[in-house]
Amino acid sequence: MRLLRPLLLCALLAVLAGCASMFSHHGARQTGSIVDYLYPNASDAPAMQPMVTQLRPPVRVGIAFVPDAGHTDLPEAEKTRLLERVRDAFSQYQYIGHIEIIPSGYLRPRGGFDNLDMVARMFNVEVMALVSYDQIRFDDPNRLAVLYWTIVGAYLVNGDQYDVQTLLDAAVFDVKSRKLLFRAPGTSQVKGSATMANFGERSRAAQLDGYRLAVDQLIPRLQNELVTFKERIKSDPGYQVVNKDGYRGGGAFGWADAAIAIWLLIMARWTLRRAG
Repeated sequence: MRLLRPLLLCALLAVLAGCASMFSHHGARQTGSIVDYLYPNASDAPAMQPMVTQLRPPVRVGIAFVPDAGHTDLPEAEKTRLLERVRDAFSQYQYIGHIEIIPSGYLRPRGGFDNLDMVARMFNVEVMALVSYDQIRFDDPNRLAVLYWTIVGAYLVNGDQYDVQTLLDAAVFDVKSRKLLFRAPGTSQVKGSATMANFGERSRAAQLDGYRLAVDQLIPRLQNELVTFKERIKSDPGYQVVNKDGYRGGGAFGWADAAIAIWLLIMARWTLRRAG
């Protein structure tokens, strides 16, 4: 009996270890790469031809998620809700005429700039904001939880842990010149634990929360980059701003006209003083 008990204990531990291995999780990853989409056949981005990028406010903008090359757990409806939040954050700017949310189905995996040109013509947009993503879920099953693996324990014991790390990156391109205007990232990390019975449900919810939190960080960074871009194009000869008919501008695109008007007013007052 003294020898039998240690043998039975070892056998029990081996069975429990086997159960832990059987129910262990290995994590998951889902990505949509802007490099794979725009440059599918090149290891390096091709050299851009020197040309002046003409911006014509109010600019029509398209916004879309980069298509994934494989499977993704991010539903199309959730992608639309995330993009709507980005659209609403930029609807206040006068020089942005309209922001069109483009469904993922119109962007072909590894479609390149030819596909981007086609989408831009189809939706009548001049600038495209492409949102790429990279999300990794790490799973860390607690093998000790298998000791409580009963009908009740599977629903009550939080034995499996997850760590979801998400990166979003919004890159804004001028479609005609194919020039990257500006970009901004957003990141998040969601940690938690779940029972064996509801691990899949809880981990999928954490993945959606990861995207939402990353968008929370992305929006203000993208707005800051837009302000920086507005300042940069004032002195960059690679850009030319030409207002559309009927548009007098506001913000950065109207500052040049305002500066000219102020200068003319000062010169008029100076002339009147000299005449007097």
